Amino acid sequence: MAILAAMAVPHPPLIMPEVGKGEEQTIQSTIDAYREVMRRAAELQPDTIVITSPHTMLYSDYFHISPGAEAQGDFGQFRAPQLQLGAKYDTELVDRLVKLCNQADLAAGTLGERHPELDHGTMIPLRFFQDAMQEAYGEERAAGVRLVRIGLSGLSVLEHYRLGQLIRQATDDLGRRAVFIASGDLSHKLKSDGPYGFSPDGIAFDARMQEVLREGDFYKLLTTPSAMAESAAECGLRSFWIMAGALDKRAVQAELLSYEGPFGVGYGVGWFLPGDRDDSRDFAAQYADFERQQMEQNREHEDGFVRLARHTLETYVKSRVIPPVPDDLPDELTQQRAGAFVSLKKEGHLRGCIGTIAPTRSSLAKEIMGNAIAAGTRDPRFESVTVDELPHIVYSVDVLNEPEPIDDLKKLDVRKYGVIVESNGRRGLLLPDLAGVDTVEQQIDIARRKGNIGPKEKVKLWRFTVTRHH
Repeated sequence: MAILAAMAVPHPPLIMPEVGKGEEQTIQSTIDAYREVMRRAAELQPDTIVITSPHTMLYSDYFHISPGAEAQGDFGQFRAPQLQLGAKYDTELVDRLVKLCNQADLAAGTLGERHPELDHGTMIPLRFFQDAMQEAYGEERAAGVRLVRIGLSGLSVLEHYRLGQLIRQATDDLGRRAVFIASGDLSHKLKSDGPYGFSPDGIAFDARMQEVLREGDFYKLLTTPSAMAESAAECGLRSFWIMAGALDKRAVQAELLSYEGPFGVGYGVGWFLPGDRDDSRDFAAQYADFERQQMEQNREHEDGFVRLARHTLETYVKSRVIPPVPDDLPDELTQQRAGAFVSLKKEGHLRGCIGTIAPTRSSLAKEIMGNAIAAGTRDPRFESVTVDELPHIVYSVDVLNEPEPIDDLKKLDVRKYGVIVESNGRRGLLLPDLAGVDTVEQQIDIARRKGNIGPKEKVKLWRFTVTRHH
């Protein structure tokens, strides 16, 4: 088997002595674990290392695979420009992987390179690996190991997993001896005095990832609640999804070598040694079953507001015909007028959201129907929803109550109130109780950006409550 081993490793810049200047000793357990997994990797004498990094090119709908013969980078952005690294790319393996992705209709390739320099999410594991190889076999042998560098994307869990499967297939096809390195930190919200603040989901997320790394439980990995991950502000989850795909249907010996988070960011080091084929570890099929069950449960509990939004968008996407208002709707939908927002999510991530602050149609039902179609087809942040996506879309409807002007930020509460900001005819709105929005300052900042209002411009403020339908 061509994937000899896999590992999950963090990438804090201060772990480099040239950057940390002594502070790296605070995470000595991480350093020791890092050296150990790289010692093991070097013992396997790989031809190629595959590194997935959240800090190289990232697209919402495409996996970027770094092109070219070689690349270099330095730690200048971390005040250590003298620390420089380079590697030669495995161009043959890249070409084979791109061909397999094209054949499998997976959006991945070498197009769109804007920053060819190596990123720190790649350079940190690369430095540890090169040091281990040099210590064991000398500088020449270390320099002979090729690199494949791959970015993450906004695509689905299963698309990341599929990429991992294709990476393994490509290494098998070429007979490469490869080690897979999933670069990624865990939660960035472990301490209130940390650089990113605190969220209880940060603690929960890191506890979950420790179980994943300790037990090799990739089902738990793939089914990590997206709201938890978003609130935790992690950066490694998608790297780990790809790694899991590279170990698809294989027994693994899993080991968590270290975990710590003294600076408010979680650092975990995990090692995975693949064994024989194990069809019980077909996590792609297991995740598909999980997702199907979740969707069935969601639809069983939809109320009339949400069913109306779903019926409208599904009808329109399939036929390009706006359906008539159903005859059996309650009076609160047909006799009431109000502003409403329709939000679409796919695998827990926003897929579209359009709404109206005040009523623009003759009934709330028509308001919801119009905004459902707009959310699925006219949100400028996204492509239109396709027929194939419809079974995976989760809907919510927020009916807005009358906004009231406020003159003090203390009258806001991100869980209870949405906010409207206005300046010189430009308005931005943010709904209440959104994942990842934990402070009033965040709420105001996002609403400003949505309204194209600068951070120093004076604004008028309104707050409002919503009735949320799931």
